[in-house]
Amino acid sequence: MSKKRNLAVAAFLAMMSMSGMVCAQSRQLVLSLNDLFAKADKNNTSIKSFQSAVSEAEAGVKAANAERLPDVTTSLSVSYLGNSTIMDGNFSNAFCAKPPHFGTNFALQASWALYTGGALTSAVNLAKLNAEMAKLDAVDNRKRVRILITGYYLQLHNLYNQEKVFDENIKLTQTLIDQTRKRQDEGVALRNDITRYELQLEALKLGKTQVNSKYMIINHQLLTALGEDENMVILTTDAFDVTPDRDPSEAFWQNEAKMNSLAIQKSALGVRMSKQNVKMQKSASMPSVAVFAEDHLDGPYIYDIPPKDLRINNWVVGIGVKYNISSMWKNNRKVRQAELASQTATERHDDVSENIENAVQAAYTDYLTTFTELETSKKQVELASQNYDVVSNRYSNGLALVTDMVDAQNQRLDAQLKLVSSRINVLYSYYNLKYIAGNL
Repeated sequence: MSKKRNLAVAAFLAMMSMSGMVCAQSRQLVLSLNDLFAKADKNNTSIKSFQSAVSEAEAGVKAANAERLPDVTTSLSVSYLGNSTIMDGNFSNAFCAKPPHFGTNFALQASWALYTGGALTSAVNLAKLNAEMAKLDAVDNRKRVRILITGYYLQLHNLYNQEKVFDENIKLTQTLIDQTRKRQDEGVALRNDITRYELQLEALKLGKTQVNSKYMIINHQLLTALGEDENMVILTTDAFDVTPDRDPSEAFWQNEAKMNSLAIQKSALGVRMSKQNVKMQKSASMPSVAVFAEDHLDGPYIYDIPPKDLRINNWVVGIGVKYNISSMWKNNRKVRQAELASQTATERHDDVSENIENAVQAAYTDYLTTFTELETSKKQVELASQNYDVVSNRYSNGLALVTDMVDAQNQRLDAQLKLVSSRINVLYSYYNLKYIAGNL
């Protein structure tokens, strides 16, 4: 940062301290826009929440892949087997048989799906698409936070420069008051002339106070977006990333949007997700094939009279086919719903693309307009300054009233403030165009 800028920052700090903007406990930091972006990436709560959502979606992919693995279950039970009562078919000649009372059951079962009609594959693919969407949402949110921070930062820069304009006019007005008092002592000015300048001075001080208050409000909002300590005052620099100009053309920005717009990418991903959902719904109408293996260890043997204290081990392996017959008249409606959802997603993608094209065109047009506004503001400052010099010269020669001087000063002040805002508008329009095109 240049020596001139350092001196300006020091003067601004002194000004804010006198006006109450900076308290003794506050820290002051001179930060660039990129510095703020880095802080937001680290501390912004919204960015953190979207990053957590990405981790959650990635865990969902792993969970979906785990469904491809074999299912293995085991069970163990211990039981008490009561006495058996044995009788004839007409419930006569009953007698009691005492079986072994201690019973156990152990089972080990395993199955592995060989074919599910594409259900598992669709579930995995859909989980991957969800993870991809979560990443796009995180990037989109990050860009929204950046354009928000950019707006706050440029407002602070605008207010800082407005502060300098007010300081210059306050100093000038105080000089005019001193000069008018001397002229009053010489008998060529009235007390009323001094009063008018004093009124003008108070109006300028009020304007300066209002700028100070706005600065603190925007500073607080910026700190909240950054997730930083509130006892801090952020000072801007003149070191912006680029110096905006009228080039490149609208065609360049339209092409940038087609390649980088997150809205277009998300809607395109939504189309892919809807098509994958159609495949998943169709898989419910397909049979499933699985291999299985089981091993059972049971006792006592209860299929004899009386039951015998024996342990029997059985095992089995095989392959099974399962088909839900009711899906033939139930699932077709779900498939139709999924197909309509896919059609809607495709149409929405086309609509989003058109909206982005219109947004880029509007942003680019506004961007070009800001250059015209800037040139107009420069000319207004030039004309207002010339007018003020003429009126001041006439007033010094007794050919103009003090009201003429106040009016000329107000016109110049308004023109200077508009020039400050016009310069900031060019920068904001440029960053807004980059945001809409997807490369902020």
